[in-house]
Amino acid sequence: MKHAPIAPHVAWFRDAAPYINTHRDRTFVIAFGGEAALQPGFAALLHDIAILQTLGVRLVLVHGARPQIEARLRAQGAEIRYVNGLRVTDEQALRAVKDAAGSLRVEIEALLSMGLANTPMSGVRVRVSSGNFVTARPLGVRDGVDYLHTGEVRRVDTEGLRRHLQSGEMVLLPPMGYSPTGEIFNLSAEDVAIAAAVALKADKLIFFSDTQDLRDGDQVPITHLTADQAEELLQGPRSIPDELAAHLRSAITACRQAVERVHIVDRCQDGALLMELYTREGAGTLITGERFERLRQAQIEDVGGILELIQPLEAEGILVRRSREQLELEIERFSVIERDGMILACAALYPFPEEQVGELACVAVHADYRGGGRAEMLAEYLESQARTMGITRLFVLTTRTAHWFRERGFEPGELKALPITRQQMYNYQRNSKIFIKPLPEARRKPG
Repeated sequence: MKHAPIAPHVAWFRDAAPYINTHRDRTFVIAFGGEAALQPGFAALLHDIAILQTLGVRLVLVHGARPQIEARLRAQGAEIRYVNGLRVTDEQALRAVKDAAGSLRVEIEALLSMGLANTPMSGVRVRVSSGNFVTARPLGVRDGVDYLHTGEVRRVDTEGLRRHLQSGEMVLLPPMGYSPTGEIFNLSAEDVAIAAAVALKADKLIFFSDTQDLRDGDQVPITHLTADQAEELLQGPRSIPDELAAHLRSAITACRQAVERVHIVDRCQDGALLMELYTREGAGTLITGERFERLRQAQIEDVGGILELIQPLEAEGILVRRSREQLELEIERFSVIERDGMILACAALYPFPEEQVGELACVAVHADYRGGGRAEMLAEYLESQARTMGITRLFVLTTRTAHWFRERGFEPGELKALPITRQQMYNYQRNSKIFIKPLPEARRKPG
């Protein structure tokens, strides 16, 4: 009996199920600038955000209002003054800030209150809360410039935010803060988002930006960066637009304050948020936190540390034995997570470019540091590397950790599915199980 082909939407839903389960009851802080509110797809973006909540995600939204503020000041013929990238907020500008932020808040709440049939909001009741969750202080005088009513975040009411999130409400934070003396300060929306994510120990911080310039030399989208790599990108010779550079700097800051995952998602691509969070290939760039740790390519000086890490696992028969000489020859295949000179985890990627296949091997984490997501981070990093190399299938050979790989999308495979050279090296005495994972092609800029 022949079975009918699986409908694409059924396959997509099945593939999304692991992500739905992973993200449920997690806290995400999502930030977007006032530019997003001016785009035709703003309603669709907010409706996608509402879908996240219906899937069990706890959401804090932080919005900017820069273009709305400037439109009001221009209409009044007022001076628009920036120093070192920061607005000098005088009395007239503060009135424009309050007007723009208040108007945008009402617009967002209205779009999140829609309930039209045949739309994603049909049957959805989104409760939105806002309030004085952010305490601020003035920037004061810096380098001789008085920033007046421009401020910086002093404190976030973490308990207040959590109470609203736990009751199923979505929290909306404007780019404003309040002082104990009753003053109002104009704040950077990105600073508010970072402060909220750090205070809540958020699982993700998400920025919307125009990501078309976040590509490598071959014009392939950059899907993953560590904080250090993002910093190197900013300090390199490439010209990065101001908005995107600001988001990268914010991502680095957040990662180094214990926010482990920051996503930069293209605000111009319809559905990009859902694709980034609920598909394997994603639709943005992930910047990972390192908690005083670095994920990097291994160097010859790391051989001793890798040996110390893998030898106990070799003794248990979990990993294949590797000599120092072999490691030295293959060190360029390895990536490691290092903390203060100590190798905490490692993994290797062996490409077989003729067959567009790669082997993920030697995944190991120090016994004292297991359970912290380091193996997952390495696997995701090497999967991203494999895709950029044109690899379409990744395989592993394992004797003890089959379930770990199955949980991450690998399916049982046969020896004949491996490259010929790898088949010839198969150790029948170990009798390792074979698992294979298809990889989506790296996204390329349309021609």
